[in-house]
Amino acid sequence: MKQNEIISNISSRLGISELNVMQKRMSEVALKGIFTLLAPTGSGKTVAFAIPLLKSLRKPDGRVQAIVMAPSRELVLQIFNVIRPLASEYKTVAFYGGHSMQEEANSLSVTPDIIVATPGRLLDHLNRRQIDLGAVSTLVIDEYDKSLELGFTDEMRRVCKRLTGLGLVILTSATPLAAIPEYIPDMPVEKIDFTEKVTSPRKRMQVVGVESPARDKLDTLIDLLHSLTDGRVIVFVNHREAAERVHDALRKAGLPAGLYHGGLEQNERENAVELLANGSTPILVSTDLGARGLDIPELSAVIHYHFPVNAEAWTHRNGRTARQDASGDVYVITTEGEDIPDFINFDRTYRPTGNSDDPIRSKAATLYFNVGKKEKISRGDIVGFLIAKGGLTKDEIGRIALRDHSALVAVPREKARDLVKTLAPEKIKNTRAKITRLS
Repeated sequence: MKQNEIISNISSRLGISELNVMQKRMSEVALKGIFTLLAPTGSGKTVAFAIPLLKSLRKPDGRVQAIVMAPSRELVLQIFNVIRPLASEYKTVAFYGGHSMQEEANSLSVTPDIIVATPGRLLDHLNRRQIDLGAVSTLVIDEYDKSLELGFTDEMRRVCKRLTGLGLVILTSATPLAAIPEYIPDMPVEKIDFTEKVTSPRKRMQVVGVESPARDKLDTLIDLLHSLTDGRVIVFVNHREAAERVHDALRKAGLPAGLYHGGLEQNERENAVELLANGSTPILVSTDLGARGLDIPELSAVIHYHFPVNAEAWTHRNGRTARQDASGDVYVITTEGEDIPDFINFDRTYRPTGNSDDPIRSKAATLYFNVGKKEKISRGDIVGFLIAKGGLTKDEIGRIALRDHSALVAVPREKARDLVKTLAPEKIKNTRAKITRLS
């Protein structure tokens, strides 16, 4: 792809009007060699490495040209949702655990140009002889440090041994790499270090101490959430059981909260993230599973209900807010007698009042359609259907998350119940769809 087309797509499809300094630097790299990109979380590195990846592509020729490996399904989906709209004439697919293997195999009936995948799932497809990576010329391993930490070394090595035609390799990391892995071809290496050059998210956030008078922090958390100005918030806890307990307490207190942890099914986690992003449940209670890979627009605050287990978890939790050039607040709830970790430094303290002139509220509801891309339904079809059959205006239709066999659509909360009834007998694109309100 030509750079001007990529930049145009970044502006029109991602809403980024101007590249930051790191993204500009990555747009200038040569398309041959190994580049290690060091950058803090929330700095826009997905767009940064997407630019040279897309520039390196040949005309579609029925062979896989580029691979992006990432250590979690959440990160795979985030990268996929950035690259796919930018790659105008190229087919991009995402492979990850928890996704239907059969549907992934079906997506290979027309060979993709770009594959975004977790190492294990990509290796699974290779072992089943469902893909040929002999023509791949570009490889990105995102969050390479995390991939090592999670034990993906063997899978990455076995995948890379199949990549015999590599010309461009990009390894991203939040920390300096000890060495280039031995399974990467011997090519010139250039380190691109933006850990200090990109404006640190820490400089755009306020770390606020909130003291709880009781050892059980729930009442203080509820008061804090009732005190905050309307926005999107993630509350981090350390265990699944705590996440369930906190989530239930917030719902009983009338707060619009969702739940996110590793014990949920994949579709439940994806739904929770979408309901946070579209404003249906603007509060998300999450374990550290949500500390990486979630890129929520306009996340106004992060709350640490429990202290993170280490400095790295602290950094990645906080990285969900103050992303790109935005600002954000980080609240840490403490109780008397707790040992505050050395890596937590407060800018100020705050005592919640339990009241706000503009409180956090759910402004949207989410309609679930049981049809999606595989049924040949597009976002345009859904918009037209809701206008023609549901009586909505275009401005009343919010985010649309279109999946293989389903779609989630944000609509005005006060109209959701009537919409479900009104749309029940109607067909969308001559297809009968079951439409329900997702809670």
